[in-house]
Amino acid sequence: MSRIIKFATPPTLLSFSAVGGYEERRGPLGDRFDLTDPTEKFGQKTWECAEAEMSRLALNIALGKLGISHTELDLIVAGDLQNQCVASAIGLSSFGVPYLGVYGACSTATESLAVLSLFLSQNGGMGAAVTSSHNSAAERQFRNPIEYGGQRTPTAQWTATAAGAFLLSGAPTERGVRITECMAGRMIDGGTTDATNMGAAMAFAAADSIITYFEQSKRSPTDFDYIVTGDLGAVGTRVLYELLSDKYPSVIARHLDCGNLLYDLKKRDVHSGASGCGTSAAVLSTHFLPMLSRGEIGSILLLSTGALMSPSSVLQGQNIIGIAPAIRIEGVGLRKQPQNGFAGHI
Repeated sequence: MSRIIKFATPPTLLSFSAVGGYEERRGPLGDRFDLTDPTEKFGQKTWECAEAEMSRLALNIALGKLGISHTELDLIVAGDLQNQCVASAIGLSSFGVPYLGVYGACSTATESLAVLSLFLSQNGGMGAAVTSSHNSAAERQFRNPIEYGGQRTPTAQWTATAAGAFLLSGAPTERGVRITECMAGRMIDGGTTDATNMGAAMAFAAADSIITYFEQSKRSPTDFDYIVTGDLGAVGTRVLYELLSDKYPSVIARHLDCGNLLYDLKKRDVHSGASGCGTSAAVLSTHFLPMLSRGEIGSILLLSTGALMSPSSVLQGQNIIGIAPAIRIEGVGLRKQPQNGFAGHI
């Protein structure tokens, strides 16, 4: 049985937004964020509350772009990196909209979009997918508070202070940016135990999902403008290319990783690149969806990547399990150029 779910009525993306912090504003996509705060507190007293506020702001901005109220939403699907997804719960509880909390570590952006799409394709209506991460909150939970001043290894990644919100409609449309397919990822154990090298741990799951998708869909990588992974960073990207080099070199030619796009790895001390579930949410909102909306590209395959671990599992020596769900996003009736060439890297 194929793991790929094709939506008979593909949900349409109506609006999207991105909120970020200090490093995100200084990155290559910084001027495309809807809102950034150099203090990264967003008017709150703690980093954890700041992340909750980021989710609230991102959703309000996305709603404001459409000029609609949250009362028109039928469902919110959201997740973050804090224990029990509490940032999403606190930040979005005031909207009073039916809610599903999801957790896929850094893959949460794709997971939330896939889950919401499944609901809307069956029931219609309108919903929101919201994802966030905060560098200081994540450091305090998974490693050490930033005040500790611990040294970071070259393979380590910088957790993004970023949130993304996406409004989807289940109503049939003749044109627009649509999520046409989704595929759940398998939990893959690549044998990695080093919590400072999550990119390598996630790369095995990314390779598994990419290979599975193209084997089951019978499509070619050349059918997409980009094949996008979420949070592999520089180290994880190299591992992915080694895993795909024999069977799918054409994937490598069209691949981009959000962890390599959010920051300037040559100018900023972010080591291997960006991580955190806000990474792919922010890059999708600031870079890929605008290109799809303008008709500059026609389709992408997005596979946010997650490292399924906890502080306890790492301290107990457990391997870090990777996951990589996938969604296909297409611009229907928007393309301004023939789909016969690679759009190129930014």
